[in-house]
Amino acid sequence: MASASLQFFAFILALFGVFGDIAATLLPNWKVNADVGSNIITAITQMQGLWMDCTWYSTGMFSCTLKYSILSLPIYIQAARTTMVLSCILSAFGICITTVGMKCTKLGGDSDSKSHACFAGGVCFILAGISGLVPTSWYTREIISNFLDQTIPESSKHEPGGAVYTGFISAGFLLIAGVIFCASCFKKQQGAWIYPPKQHHFPSTEQESNAGYNLKDYV
Repeated sequence: MASASLQFFAFILALFGVFGDIAATLLPNWKVNADVGSNIITAITQMQGLWMDCTWYSTGMFSCTLKYSILSLPIYIQAARTTMVLSCILSAFGICITTVGMKCTKLGGDSDSKSHACFAGGVCFILAGISGLVPTSWYTREIISNFLDQTIPESSKHEPGGAVYTGFISAGFLLIAGVIFCASCFKKQQGAWIYPPKQHHFPSTEQESNAGYNLKDYV
């Protein structure tokens, strides 16, 4: 019962991770213009994402421009696009597989099949978490390095936006969920090794006595 409750808790974490992963991939505020220098009060906020660049005005209006050309983008944005989409796909697969493998569901067949499905879903969550953690870390590193670069003017410096933090938190949720699912399956397999099923051994006394009886007949 405790293992089923733990799996359900991991499934809830994975759901938050999937929704956060999708939101981080689509949000345009991966980096926001930094309010530094003499012009701190600005009426325009510029945001840059993986798929579009947006400008927010103090009047409440938005203006977004899609990034159509892939080859013209920096390499870290291209890598972030690919890995974030891969993370969303892997996490979606993990949700489908763990739904079958969880103990609180009636899908997946016997306990061994459900355990294997649960382990496969946990691996998908771990891979999705890693795929989401790599681009957010790389993107943050590029923002910080450009911010500390003295040759870049202050008007062109940026700070990490809300999408980056959402990606970090979502990757953490997916990693924790994947570890919990895999650990629950390992615990069950370890118990099977420690307490193997009892095998019934038939005594061989009757065979020995019959063999001795047959030898006496020949004497």
